[in-house]
Amino acid sequence: MAGATPGFAFVEGALDRAEFLRTRGDRLAELWPDARLLRLDADGRALCATGGAPVDERGAAHPALQAEAVLLGMEGGRAWFAAPDPATDPGAPRVDLRTAAASWPVREATAFAQARAVLHWRARHRHCGACGARLRFERAGWLGRCEGCASEHYPRTDPAVIVAVTDGERLLLGRQADWPPRRYSTLAGFVEPGETLEQTVVREVFEESAVRVRRCRYLASQPWPFPSSLMLGFIAEAEPDVPRPSDEELEDARWFTREEVGDALEGRTREQGLLLSPRLSISRWLVEYWHRGGAA
Repeated sequence: MAGATPGFAFVEGALDRAEFLRTRGDRLAELWPDARLLRLDADGRALCATGGAPVDERGAAHPALQAEAVLLGMEGGRAWFAAPDPATDPGAPRVDLRTAAASWPVREATAFAQARAVLHWRARHRHCGACGARLRFERAGWLGRCEGCASEHYPRTDPAVIVAVTDGERLLLGRQADWPPRRYSTLAGFVEPGETLEQTVVREVFEESAVRVRRCRYLASQPWPFPSSLMLGFIAEAEPDVPRPSDEELEDARWFTREEVGDALEGRTREQGLLLSPRLSISRWLVEYWHRGGAA
């Protein structure tokens, strides 16, 4: 990872995933009563305290959830699990992941991101894609085994590149039509089968903006569980082409000067001018990296 520790969300404070425990049903049963439990509803929101703070619920308080719980990992000898919230109390306070990323301690926010991703996969992969039979979840929730053809299914993660594109003096940013007014971000797109990450950078930037990338360099990555992506951050040097945004991808794409980007980073454009992605995202970090003088 280039430079200092990144400031974006869902990276710091990660649990020890303790993969070796996933087949130890006896040990997991011993850990369950004192385990920390994150309960998420069908929309991926976590149960929280009044005001949005995280709650420290113990497994012993929810014995009925043990069979559906997923082991997230260990911290200091204590297990962390995530489980679908049966919503027995519809009025209980809940918080979405983006809000938690900005207000929760980093360990809790990172565990929440992990929980949201794996429970989303579980909720949407209840049957085998090969034969249609029901899946039985094993390995503490991380493996779905088909009850019909015995095929194995694992959580899905979709790799995507996200790129700070520069012509040496300016930064290329784009916006989607449904974003808030004046909000622009770095370009991004999913990796296709049989494609390298570098090829994806070249293809996606050209598809979205008609700008030709000359070279690129990997910098950092961020889990992005909305619902199941892994954002792979690059910086790229490109030709100073006139951006022509794709109607299918972007509403607008344009070059911004270092001064314009600096004003946005310092918050001097809140009333008018460029608005950037929030600090929780790797997109914002890539913009900051370029503005500090990072090069491809």
